[in-house]
Amino acid sequence: MSRRALTYLDAKEFVYIVDAISVLVEEAALAVRQDGLYLRALDASRTAMVDLTMPREAFEEFPEAGELRVGINFKELKKIIRRVKKGDKVSLEFEEGRIKVRLVGKSVRSITLPSIEVVGEELPTPKVTFTAMVKTASDVLAGAMRDADAVADEVKFEANEEALVISASSDKGDVEIRLDRNSEFVYEFEVKEPASARYSLEYLIDITSKTAKISDIVTVELATAKPMLLTFDIPAGGRISYYLAPRVE
Repeated sequence: MSRRALTYLDAKEFVYIVDAISVLVEEAALAVRQDGLYLRALDASRTAMVDLTMPREAFEEFPEAGELRVGINFKELKKIIRRVKKGDKVSLEFEEGRIKVRLVGKSVRSITLPSIEVVGEELPTPKVTFTAMVKTASDVLAGAMRDADAVADEVKFEANEEALVISASSDKGDVEIRLDRNSEFVYEFEVKEPASARYSLEYLIDITSKTAKISDIVTVELATAKPMLLTFDIPAGGRISYYLAPRVE
């Protein structure tokens, strides 16, 4: 039987990807298919969903067998891989009922975890018709969320023909961040009709702070009083996306 393993050349990057998943879910199933690695999971409150896609070309080693589905406790995986160093690579070898994690650098460290059974339905892609799309720098969005978090626990996104406006308000004060369509850090801008919605900063702070470490560019998609979609480009042609339900006014 051929070895069923994923090997990623940059263990530091892989740690950031695991962080970006575990910010929403503790346990989830990885689906290894012929063309790549996939994960889609809801957080415990069913308020947010994470969707990861990585093409097989992103990996030095990739299983040749048919589809493989493996349940992983990402909290435990983080504990194992968080001490990787620059230049290390990481392998996940899938065996019957367990996952062998190999960290290859100045030494070779091997740790075995039990795989877990993840119970849940196959999640469809949410059906949302977005009316506004803005592509910007990931660190710009992360900074905007930190600014909003200084005064409130929710943030308002408003998109019109001229700009994306991010604002927050409470007894502590008011914050507004404006990304004009012609701004240096707005790479794409399309508004079919104005959009406005409020979202929890508890989620957005965690999502944007983690993904800014692995991604330079984020695409924000909105529609009035609908879930938002944040899509972050990650190395080697991958992407990690988040759907977040709006706050009800």
